[in-house]
Amino acid sequence: MPLDLLKLRSTYRSVSRVRQIINVFLKYGFGRVIDQIHFQRFIPLRTRLKTFGQWPALKGPAVPERLRMAFAELGPSFIKLAQLLSSRPDLITKPFADEFKKLQDEVPPFPIEEAKRIIEEETKLPINKIFLEFDDKPVAAASIAQVHHATLIDRSDVIVKVQRPNIREQLETDINIMTTVANLLDKYVPESRFFNPTGIVEEFSKTVKKELDFIEEARNCCRFRRNFENSLDVYIPKMYGEFITEKVLVMERIEGARIDNITGIGAMGLDRRELAKIGINAYFKQILEDGFFHADPHPGNIFAMPNGMIGFMDFGIVGRVSPELREIMANTFLALINKDFDKLIDQYIELGLVPEEIDLSVFRKEFKADLTEFLEPLYGLTLREINFAEYMDTVTHLAMKHNMKIPSDLLLINKAMLILENIGMELDPNFDFIAAAEPYASKLITQKVSPSRLYERARKNIEEVGDFVTLFPKQMRQIVRKILKDDIHVKLTHIGLDKFIKDMDRSSNRIAFSMVVSAIILSSAVMHATGVGPKIFGMSILAFLTFGFAFLLGIWLIISIIRSGRL
Repeated sequence: MPLDLLKLRSTYRSVSRVRQIINVFLKYGFGRVIDQIHFQRFIPLRTRLKTFGQWPALKGPAVPERLRMAFAELGPSFIKLAQLLSSRPDLITKPFADEFKKLQDEVPPFPIEEAKRIIEEETKLPINKIFLEFDDKPVAAASIAQVHHATLIDRSDVIVKVQRPNIREQLETDINIMTTVANLLDKYVPESRFFNPTGIVEEFSKTVKKELDFIEEARNCCRFRRNFENSLDVYIPKMYGEFITEKVLVMERIEGARIDNITGIGAMGLDRRELAKIGINAYFKQILEDGFFHADPHPGNIFAMPNGMIGFMDFGIVGRVSPELREIMANTFLALINKDFDKLIDQYIELGLVPEEIDLSVFRKEFKADLTEFLEPLYGLTLREINFAEYMDTVTHLAMKHNMKIPSDLLLINKAMLILENIGMELDPNFDFIAAAEPYASKLITQKVSPSRLYERARKNIEEVGDFVTLFPKQMRQIVRKILKDDIHVKLTHIGLDKFIKDMDRSSNRIAFSMVVSAIILSSAVMHATGVGPKIFGMSILAFLTFGFAFLLGIWLIISIIRSGRL
């Protein structure tokens, strides 16, 4: 039995959850996959006898839709995983990503008594010592937490975010199960490696653990508040640190209308074009100047305030843009403007998007041809005529076509930009997204050639050359010493050897099994010929039973060969 399965058996809760997950996946037609990863032991006996491993092709919805329905039924952990994957078409392909985008938080609120108990346990204070008023009905319920309106003793209007009871334990159990399944998929289902299941689970685990820590979210909010402290257009709410723990977060309530509530914005008499401009400028500042941006800008997290400012909420998911990445983005923008496709490809290589095993000369030729075909028609259009969402989507698919590895922060930027363009177009149908980006890109380009930046780059290059001059002789001495001691080791990696060994092992086992069956049949014949033991109708009972046993083993062998698909 694999070690991963032994880990799952460590607690009753894990086994019970595994069975629940498997029953849901069986319901939506994924029995063949469960069979492939050797999870048959968790399948009910009646189902195993009924199918006998021959899982029928399910008619009806396509695989992405069935997987989305299975995730929805499995609850918070799987809904959260689907939401994460919806922004990663490079990992799971576009049909799955598009289907997962339909999956919003479909989790009912938990009882108000539980919420109050968690608040009191975490803050070590009774509710009436913290809040003058507390609205028992939550204004939002999501996978990780739910939100209530309240008023503090000092009459400050706040929102209170309370983590779901036992959500940490549930997520930990589900992540352990996901990790086991990902490892088994990688081992037994080679075609799944295209999706990198272990990488998906690792990224999901990292993201969710950050969202579970409300103290980290409060720190993110404080950083945004510092970045926009002098802004007259953007408002970041205040955090009440004395009431913030890992499971409870108390934050200033922003009054206003959701950014997609066009009727509410009109009722406040606000200029929609100005709001679109403020919102997009705020994001370009976050990405291209601060290098720290709000990575979940859906309309429920952005508010138009009565004074004309825009307020942001929910700082659990953030992205970071390093100075090097910002510089590469500036170089990419320059290359696009100048139609310098070779320079553009150089930037992609420098960014680490191109896998090392790819033949660069072939990649350059094929990728340049695709870029030319896609970008040339855009140069005849004005900025206003370019569909930025379609442009970003096509660039992402070009990257996927050429097996490029897209960093998660770059995809977070992509996701944020697409959401923002949709919001901008709702507020102002004539909104020009690319024109709004131009001043920031120009500023980046100016910074790139500024004397201070050139000096800093030259200083780093000189330091690298100095390090090389210092270290190279030492490294050469070590290499020569190893050669003289005959201590040089060459590591060879056999591609596909594991599969070959597994196939050989399976074949040798079948041959040995067949020889055992043949030996039993011969023994049966000998016993019948010599008349060993009691007889019935002139036939040795012992010989008859031995032959029956050999017959069953032979049938079992034939079925296993047929099920493998290799006759």
